[in-house]
Amino acid sequence: MLPTYYTVTGYGENEFEIQKSRFIAYIDRAETEEEAQEFIQSIKKKNWNANHNCSAYLIGENDHIQKANDDGEPSGTAGVPILEVLKKKHLKDTVVVITRYFGGIKLGAGGLIRAYGKATSEGIRTTGIVKRTLTSIIHVSMEYTLLGKIENELRSSIYTVKQIHYNELVEFEVYVKDNQKEDFKEWMVDLTNGKSTLWEGEITYLEEESSILDN
Repeated sequence: MLPTYYTVTGYGENEFEIQKSRFIAYIDRAETEEEAQEFIQSIKKKNWNANHNCSAYLIGENDHIQKANDDGEPSGTAGVPILEVLKKKHLKDTVVVITRYFGGIKLGAGGLIRAYGKATSEGIRTTGIVKRTLTSIIHVSMEYTLLGKIENELRSSIYTVKQIHYNELVEFEVYVKDNQKEDFKEWMVDLTNGKSTLWEGEITYLEEESSILDN
């Protein structure tokens, strides 16, 4: 599993017009080629009367699944420009479909390349990008007398609280990166004067909004 990578927040869409042609970008996350193909087919079904539904996707830790489809546009003028934007933004597990409704004015090869690239970039900008960081969920259990103090300390710290369980004891679930686990455990022991129980849970990804949209 990659320690860190970037992907889109989820589903999104955006539309703009160039020389009377409508370009609609549809973006989503896809972790398998099957998911990507299902998304592409769903957009094609939705826009069955469009002139073109061009697509590309980039999947896998090492981008081992890459595909681009011009869907009737001149070779290399649609699918590849879409894919290149995904690569430039270092996105993984992402699928894009650009639907075009032709407006009667031909754009030429260069114009098409620019249009599909812009449609993809604007679609991703609207959808948003997240940074996914591999973390462990560390559980911290304690008496309720410590709830206010520990919650305040956690909320103002570098750590992210996933969930709080209010049972017989209060239990915090906290996202902690591998290189911060020992520091976190020592910190919790100090804050609670040793009156807490800690154990490691599942390994998962923490998602945070990213500011690499302009890259």
